[in-house]
Amino acid sequence: MSDSTPKPKAVLLLEDGKYFQGRAIGKIGTTGGEICFNTGMTGYQEIYTDPSYYGQIVVNTNSHIGNYGTIDTETESRKVMIKGLVVRNFSSIYSRFRATGSLQSYLEKSNIIGIADLDTRSIVRYIRDKGAMNALISSEDTDIKSLQQKLAQIPSMNGLELASRVSVSEVESLGNPDSPIRIAVLDLGIKRSILSNFTERGCYCKIFPARTSFEEMQKFQPHGYFISNGPGDPAATDYAIDTVKHILKANIPLFGICLGHQILSLAMGISTYKMHNGHRGLNHPVKNLITGRCEITSQNHGFAIRREDLAAQPEVIETHVNLNDNTVAGIRLRNKNAFSVQHHPESSPGPHDSRYLFDEFIEMMQVEVLA
Repeated sequence: MSDSTPKPKAVLLLEDGKYFQGRAIGKIGTTGGEICFNTGMTGYQEIYTDPSYYGQIVVNTNSHIGNYGTIDTETESRKVMIKGLVVRNFSSIYSRFRATGSLQSYLEKSNIIGIADLDTRSIVRYIRDKGAMNALISSEDTDIKSLQQKLAQIPSMNGLELASRVSVSEVESLGNPDSPIRIAVLDLGIKRSILSNFTERGCYCKIFPARTSFEEMQKFQPHGYFISNGPGDPAATDYAIDTVKHILKANIPLFGICLGHQILSLAMGISTYKMHNGHRGLNHPVKNLITGRCEITSQNHGFAIRREDLAAQPEVIETHVNLNDNTVAGIRLRNKNAFSVQHHPESSPGPHDSRYLFDEFIEMMQVEVLA
């Protein structure tokens, strides 16, 4: 399809009745989920394949999407995870010589429904002010009353357990089996670039399904546990919270990212809450309270941990803070080998400021090996 090819009409309907009219991209059809926006200027393919976006419609704030095509290596999981896509200027043609196909073809093959030719700046301002809400995209039905009935059937993200839907279905292995460092990965929706950061550092990883028990993972005799990112309400992921409690009791090194950060907090009695709008982009400033240094980070989350609960928990210290809104961006346990961050140090896409956290986790495990 060239950019000159006429595209069918499409509608974006928000939960509060606000709607926008544009043109269809991707597959023709109807889709719904929680609408959110990502402020990244590059890396759209990595964003769409991030399992943390499962159940969500993504608005790209960058005005040009699709202009560099797609390539097989720029994926974060086995398939596209978003429920729908909203963009301003959509390019069905591409100029990057390494690309293997257009974004239009990629979305069609992945059965992703989208809408283009919208004022995404206006949409972002609207949902930023009104807060997180569900939405519907349709390129087959433009009747607002009909779409409102369909939209009412979409469940709220609050209380929704989604991690087990995007996790591996059976145990997988990655890296050198003879490595001196073995990591048990609890897959709640992990990104491939996180695993690459471990294997590039010489670790051997076993990736376990989300509902795997501590006893089962412990048979691997890991030197450390990694609790991954993922979608949904962390408080609804009770099985993972229970698993983390067992890991902490055994005092085996533990590192959590994003949802893993929230799970560790919940295991320590620190509650989580649904944010008015989450953090999603490649440009979020975070301060490391231990070193005093600031980092530009990649983020993707709609829940956060309660600062007042953290203040009441003497066994947990805050290590990182988000400088945009003062939310907690990292914690460490005082008397346990466990820490976590809300942002994404694997930074795919994004800056590399926080990749030192992988090295800190490996150093923590090496101490255990030598002991």
